Amino acid sequence: MIDENGVQVGIVPIQKAQRMAREKGLDLVEVAPQANPPVCRILDYSKYKYEQEKKRKEESKKQKTQEVKEIRFRLFIDNHDFLIKLKKIREFLEAKHKVRVVVFFRGRELSFIDKGKELLDKVKEALKDYAVVERDTKLEGRRMSILFMPKRK
Repeated sequence: MIDENGVQVGIVPIQKAQRMAREKGLDLVEVAPQANPPVCRILDYSKYKYEQEKKRKEESKKQKTQEVKEIRFRLFIDNHDFLIKLKKIREFLEAKHKVRVVVFFRGRELSFIDKGKELLDKVKEALKDYAVVERDTKLEGRRMSILFMPKRK
């Protein structure tokens, strides 16, 4: 057992430990049930829960979630539009986001799958200094996609 000041009291019968906690107006909390014998501590349980929640929130603030951004291309795209979309992809990659580039096929465009692959290869070539390919070209129904991950420096 450990008392409210953090001092180790030693092995104490459970009834005596509960009585000691009640006399001090605190709670007896089992902190290590897997230990032999189990370790209990005298403390204010509501304060303990509050501090644990505060620690958990502080740790989650430090974590940065990595989003997957998606840029959509049509099969026949003008060069200027292509460059604009490439610029946006670079911005996402510099902000440490993953980017999924998707080529949509409408109607009979599905017969030009090789042109879609060429377009994605062109994007891959243009981004070789900024990103690595996490998942290579994949056809899913009427969409062909590739997933980029920012390069580590």
